[in-house]
Amino acid sequence: MSAASMVLTEEDQAERDAMLGRLYNSTIGALELFHVYLGERLGLYQALTSKGPLTSAELAATAGINERYAREWLEQEAVAGILLVEPGNGSGERRYSLPRGHAEVLTDADSVNFFAPMGRAMVGIGAVMSTVVDAFRAGGGVPYEAYGTDMRSAISALNRPGFMSLLGTQWFPAIADVDSRLRAKPPARVADIGCGTGWSTIGIANAYPLVTVDGFDLDSASIEDARHNAETSGVSDRVKFEIRDAADPRLAGSYDLVTAFETIHDMSNPVGALRAMRGLVKDGGTIVIADEKVAEEFAAPGDELERFMYGFSAVHCLAVGMVEPDSAGTGTVMRPSRLRQYAREAGFADIEILPVESDFWRFYRPI
Repeated sequence: MSAASMVLTEEDQAERDAMLGRLYNSTIGALELFHVYLGERLGLYQALTSKGPLTSAELAATAGINERYAREWLEQEAVAGILLVEPGNGSGERRYSLPRGHAEVLTDADSVNFFAPMGRAMVGIGAVMSTVVDAFRAGGGVPYEAYGTDMRSAISALNRPGFMSLLGTQWFPAIADVDSRLRAKPPARVADIGCGTGWSTIGIANAYPLVTVDGFDLDSASIEDARHNAETSGVSDRVKFEIRDAADPRLAGSYDLVTAFETIHDMSNPVGALRAMRGLVKDGGTIVIADEKVAEEFAAPGDELERFMYGFSAVHCLAVGMVEPDSAGTGTVMRPSRLRQYAREAGFADIEILPVESDFWRFYRPI
């Protein structure tokens, strides 16, 4: 019997209507993120911040876009409540402005509240969904590079503010022995595993002027971005980026601190990665891992953070991790118990959950 032919009780009908409403609202949210993507990529929010309030013709001229598209985008953003609209003057032209609170979220790349790049992430995922469908059917995964520049730059932009403003003022100072060693002489050597576009590596060097930091990643485009970011940040004399496997035996016992930020759950072989990190550390050195702050146990329905993490998992993190054969298949939702299992298989006795406050990440030390 098809669902359409089933006789629904009042309770069933209420559930149906709620689900219909939920998907309708989700569709609105998805479409609004596409418009956020346009606003960020085309510099429309920045134009409104620096030159606004603007008419559609003025926005078009300032940002170098077509006036008709400018008008449609402005009206959409106003209807969505993202922009404010002023009544037309004698000519009938409306002017649009970006509220200051909204501007921080949409334009301030240094703010920990900067969230506009999430539009890029959604576009990056959307571009490969047919490949994700194939992976669901056949197994295997979707290579990280397939998600393109939008996804890579989104992850970079979303994580950058925390690395540049919180790592040296809140996160590492909460780990007293790590903070103390990074400030002390002789200067510490740090290895940053899965460094991506390098902001974690740069953030460590920026916060601790004595240290030297080596960032390792296997994605060539990310390493190219990282080198550029280090140069523009003024730390290229103490930061080096390489496309290199951390298991290289020539690196063994070289580092006072080894870090891995939001990367273990993406790895096909997390046990191997942890074993390699263990080999990199000097006697008396330490390892710090930051990964997603998921619930400690599965529960359904979950809270918004759990929904957010699972939402990314199957369409990105799990798919990226499933590329290699015999993958651990971790996915975004790596609970402490799973990381503890990996750590023990890699030769550690246990993991310590560190007293670092973060809305999205949990910090660990394998011991």
